[in-house]
Amino acid sequence: MAAKTDYELIYWPIPGRGEFIRLCFEHAGVSYVDTPGGIDQVMEYVSGDVDIGNNNIAFATPILKDNTNGVAIAQTPAILLYLSTRLGLSSDDEIQKIQIHQHALTALDLCSEAHNTHHPISANLYYEDQKVESERFSESFRNERIPKFLTHFETILSKNLKAQKKYLVGDHITYADYALWQVIDGLKFAFPKRMQTLLPDYKNINAFYDNIKSQDHMLSYLKSDRRLPYTDGIFRHYPELDAE
Repeated sequence: MAAKTDYELIYWPIPGRGEFIRLCFEHAGVSYVDTPGGIDQVMEYVSGDVDIGNNNIAFATPILKDNTNGVAIAQTPAILLYLSTRLGLSSDDEIQKIQIHQHALTALDLCSEAHNTHHPISANLYYEDQKVESERFSESFRNERIPKFLTHFETILSKNLKAQKKYLVGDHITYADYALWQVIDGLKFAFPKRMQTLLPDYKNINAFYDNIKSQDHMLSYLKSDRRLPYTDGIFRHYPELDAE
């Protein structure tokens, strides 16, 4: 099955760290298959260090297999960087290329902090085993960390006058834009009250979010069953962790 597609993504059936990669695939309209072996295939790779090809060992998913050349790599930032030039989501300018990766990494940092709101002690513990710590962590995340990240990206967008503040870098969509868009979308699900309070003060981010979402391929993807619902992944909505 995988041999009939250009790319194979191995990840949990949730919009977690693999979703950043799915958005890039959808943008480019390339042929890809999403975890053809299902949960059993994912578990094969998380049960221990497994050779994924190219004399390479993956620590965890997501894993990308490029069936056009046999390359196999893991880790979301590495996969995004690998795909960026192949899918037209980077820049020919060397400085812009580094800036794109910089902004993508910052968005992924925000993603990791969002995950820690419900797993502040250990990813190996259930949320119910760390609720007190989660509430304390989430209060700081809502009041300090989200505004700090949003202010940073608001400023980045304000400086990109050439692209009318629609993109983080340059005059076209890059994987950094998809990374930021996905994190904002996830936060709107996980912390709806807080984001509803904050976002009116960030006009550039609002325009940016709407612009990315309005792309034809995005509208098609978001309406399809390929766009998996938020469940027990990185972005989870616990009412007790949210507040205006």
